[in-house]
Amino acid sequence: MSKLTDVPKRILIGRALRSDRLGETLLPKRVALPVFASDPLSSVAYAPGEVLLVLSIAGLSAYHFSPWIAVAVVVLMFTVVASYRQNVREYPSGGGDYEVATTNLGPRAGLTVASALLVDYVLTVAVSISAGIENLGSAIPFVVENKVACAIGVIVLLTLMNLRGVRESGTLFAIPTYVFVAGVFTMIVWGAFRAVVLGDEMRAPTADFEIKPEHPGLAGFALVFLLLRAFSSGCAALTGVEAISNGVPAFRKPKSRNAATTLAMMGLLAVSMFCGIIALAAATRVRMAENPAVDLIHDGVPLGPDYVQDPVISQVAEAVFGHGSLLFMILAAATALVLFLAANTAYNGFPLLGSILAQDRYLPRQLHTRGDRLAFSNGIVLLASAAGLLVWIYGADSTRLIQLYIVGVFVSFTLSQTGMVRHWNRLLATEREQAKRRHMIRSRAINAFGAFFTGLVLVVVLVTKFSHGAWVALLGMCIFYATMTAIRRHYDRVAEEIAAPEIPSDDMVRPSRVHSVVLVSKIHRPTLRALAYAKLMRSDTLEALSVNVDPAETRALQAEWERRGIDVPLKVLDSPYREVTRPVIEYVKGLRRESPRDVVSVIIPEYVVGHWYEHLLHNQSALRLKGRLLFTPGVMVTSVPYQLQSSEVAKRRVRRRQEWAAPGSVRRGPAERVKDTSTHT
Repeated sequence: MSKLTDVPKRILIGRALRSDRLGETLLPKRVALPVFASDPLSSVAYAPGEVLLVLSIAGLSAYHFSPWIAVAVVVLMFTVVASYRQNVREYPSGGGDYEVATTNLGPRAGLTVASALLVDYVLTVAVSISAGIENLGSAIPFVVENKVACAIGVIVLLTLMNLRGVRESGTLFAIPTYVFVAGVFTMIVWGAFRAVVLGDEMRAPTADFEIKPEHPGLAGFALVFLLLRAFSSGCAALTGVEAISNGVPAFRKPKSRNAATTLAMMGLLAVSMFCGIIALAAATRVRMAENPAVDLIHDGVPLGPDYVQDPVISQVAEAVFGHGSLLFMILAAATALVLFLAANTAYNGFPLLGSILAQDRYLPRQLHTRGDRLAFSNGIVLLASAAGLLVWIYGADSTRLIQLYIVGVFVSFTLSQTGMVRHWNRLLATEREQAKRRHMIRSRAINAFGAFFTGLVLVVVLVTKFSHGAWVALLGMCIFYATMTAIRRHYDRVAEEIAAPEIPSDDMVRPSRVHSVVLVSKIHRPTLRALAYAKLMRSDTLEALSVNVDPAETRALQAEWERRGIDVPLKVLDSPYREVTRPVIEYVKGLRRESPRDVVSVIIPEYVVGHWYEHLLHNQSALRLKGRLLFTPGVMVTSVPYQLQSSEVAKRRVRRRQEWAAPGSVRRGPAERVKDTSTHT
């Protein structure tokens, strides 16, 4: 079975890598950008649409607020990017927001940030995949008809690609990400050229539609609330910014500088594309509605349920390039693909954060170790499982899923920047050099403004999105927080119990005597080997123990014991209810009660078989006994194996498997000549 599973494993994820090859997996900036920034870059495909969808509630007249909302999002983006450039320089270990909050605000704040980020990473995968499926479904009906199955299939595919390693997955993702970025900028430049220089009138497919407002004539507080809700939806463009601070260890040296440069590149590209699409959407008269079948009207008639509302970026591309043109098709394909790949930000952030949390004993230790390809395989699989479950529950509906979005990321933004302010305050208290103090004061001002701004946005998001589904994200954060707290409490309790004491204790005191008990059912080779081993131990007392389940077999055992003249006393326990485990347990506990300072050593002969189905036929009583005896203080359990002939077959099978190389497990090619470095005298 191991051989059968090793073949597809090596084909799918590649050959195993040695630990000393970790340096080869580090990323240059050109690869790190699509790996860690694909989420904020791709969000321009749906964030402008979310802004227009919310504004459509007040009707077409509210659309003129979209440029101002875009300006607010741009200011927020630059603030967050500038703040995180301070983070990656001061905390380059990869802990990111979690490390900043834990170090400066305490463990509870750090755990809150970690819970928020874990929820946000899961939602990043679910939202990105669902949005990509919906974009692809507008061209391929089969996809939209089976969008849950298709979304889960894409998650599985992305999981396999990431299991191959960060660098290989980054190389695969770089091409479509850069094609998407180039396509969007080409669309913006060409659209501006047509509008300003050529004077062309570009019209989106929905330019002639009217919008039926759900709440016409909004003013005062209601209008402000609507604008704040539209702004919070547009803030989806900021998700994924924090992933770079968590992924600093994956960068090539100098790590902090490369991470800061990548952050700046990501911020500049994201805000340029976001503003360009918003401007072109206004110029081409794009119309969007939350319920297009009813709220979009053409020639006085609602469009009806058969109408499929295309995303803003698709409508703008059609107006600029023309429907069915080569550039339109390239951008449409790149948009759908990059939305799938946007999940890669979470595939790199979640496992890294999970590894750090596992090292701090907040998550199971299995998440701390790297897999065959030097990726955090267990974290990748856990993320994929959680995202797949969320996609299945919400039917791969991005409109429903996006309401859960960005709550967690702004919790981490706010606490992280607050922690950075305290970090600078602590350093300023001891620093005397004026040049360094000026740098620290400037950095503190940036982080303080970031903490204030992101905290304000967090309040807006919670107020405007709570009833629309944000409460689910908060519930998820609470569940993660409680689970990680319980795991840490368990690990701390275990560590306290097993800690080696500084002064002599009962664990270090030699037992008064050792009472050995050999369990016997019949006299055969395994029993004789177990008796020989027990004699070698030179226990203070040694006896054989059997349970009387079948009187005829018990009498035959006693007769054979006497005939062979075995010099170990045989004790038989009565079992009126034909149980084996309970009488042995009670007898051993009785020995412990009589002599609490003695140690009871229970020796169990066991068969070693070579096939999985043979395990069902042997050693079941031994397994039950060992399981019960493990909970009995002062009792040591020893298994004495006896290898059956089938185990020899299994041994030869293992030897052949060790000598066999699965496809892809080793590199092929000519062997390198080994240089002789020895010296001759």
